[in-house]
Amino acid sequence: MSDRLDTVVAAETPEGILLELRPAGLTARFYAFVVDWLIRLSILYAAAMVAPFLGGLGLAFLLILFFACEWLYPIIFEVRSGITPGKGVFNLKVVMDSGLPVTPAASITRNLLRTADFLPFAFGFAIVSMLLRRDYKRLGDIAAGTIVVHQNRPSAHVVIAEVPPLTPVIPLTPGAQAALIALAARAPRLNEERLDELAAMAAVVSGDHRRSGARVTRRVLGVAHWALGRRS
Repeated sequence: MSDRLDTVVAAETPEGILLELRPAGLTARFYAFVVDWLIRLSILYAAAMVAPFLGGLGLAFLLILFFACEWLYPIIFEVRSGITPGKGVFNLKVVMDSGLPVTPAASITRNLLRTADFLPFAFGFAIVSMLLRRDYKRLGDIAAGTIVVHQNRPSAHVVIAEVPPLTPVIPLTPGAQAALIALAARAPRLNEERLDELAAMAAVVSGDHRRSGARVTRRVLGVAHWALGRRS
């Protein structure tokens, strides 16, 4: 069921920790690209207004700034945090395939290959590659071993410690109890929509079969606390 709800790529860190990465699709990445492009365009436009006052140095200044905006802008932000301003707006991040922070070499590689991704025109190769792959990688990502993912945002509508225990309305098998406890453990790392989806699948334990929403999620997590031995 979870495979149908989320497109998830599993990644294992060198320490043996298994991570779930949610690759960013074409639409989100396009919007992030447009935001970054508008930022760079604004910088160059402002510089073009100033350049005539610099005399002979104006053209050289514009050429250097164009190079910096086109090539250094994404690399500096990615190496620093994996997030350009455009990606930050849409909660996206560049990471290595292992889920670790992107390395300088990988960032340089993926950005240099934007030239290949642009071919034959309008990022044609990049679009085709992203549409054909489950992880939505463009050519630069494939070569660099990177992936653009959605960052997990903590659920803002449930504070786990404040959820009171709730006695289940049906007997719980050991497997069901383990699944509920695992859901409660993951809850702080899930966004609201995903947490509500998972809780709705288990809503029968709280008497909320075929219901969903924040209230149902709290009741399901209450049953999870009951399974952990809490009674008040």
